[in-house]
Amino acid sequence: MSDSNVDMLQPVTYVYNVSEVVRADESRLRNQSEAGFDVFEFIGDSYRQILFSSWQHFSLVAQCLILATIIAVGIAALVYRNKSLSGLANGISAIGLTVPSFAAIGLLIAPFGFGVTPSVIVVTFFAALPIVRNAIVGLDGISPAIVESARGIGMSRMRTLATVELPMAWPVILSGIRVSAQMVMGVAAIAAYALGPGLGGFIFSGLSRIGGAKSLDSLLVGVIGVVILAFILDLILLGIGRLTTPRGIRV
Repeated sequence: MSDSNVDMLQPVTYVYNVSEVVRADESRLRNQSEAGFDVFEFIGDSYRQILFSSWQHFSLVAQCLILATIIAVGIAALVYRNKSLSGLANGISAIGLTVPSFAAIGLLIAPFGFGVTPSVIVVTFFAALPIVRNAIVGLDGISPAIVESARGIGMSRMRTLATVELPMAWPVILSGIRVSAQMVMGVAAIAAYALGPGLGGFIFSGLSRIGGAKSLDSLLVGVIGVVILAFILDLILLGIGRLTTPRGIRV
């Protein structure tokens, strides 16, 4: 074929390729517009599993948050009077927050295997970090005169901590708990990599089948479900703060 004939065919080929691209884009946009309806269909078909996984996710975060609060407040009570120890605790907390949660889950699979145990350890670890920092700040911010007054009327060291210092530091501690709750709600989703409970299974299932049937629906259900649970838990913690914080020190 001569060069002139080749040149005449090039525009035709170009137009054909452009039309194929346009049709592919139209098909993709049409599929995306129908995806919203597929999500509702997916929820209708799997609502029992979604509700059960949501409860597992919420339960995992709530229980780990309680455990982390006990551990973090205990550590803060031991170190807050010593500047060196409190600085060390804050430094470890800051470094711990830089550890990728996905890597932490992977490291715990070898000694503990798959399942609930590595999930609980990782979620509790990350939940404790912000609470430790806030608990140290809250306890350290109490005026020494108040503590001395309590000791002056015969209160023991433990009683002063339990009845005077912790209640006064509670608003600051609770703000750390709320930050921690939002953070570990996402960490708990990553725990599904170790076959942990929760909505993370929907996310990893969607990612593993990306481009396949129902993959986007599974991914959206997992992500949106985690966001909704985080919002609900924050409202619960806000209500707990209103009920447990003395009126005179509310912020």
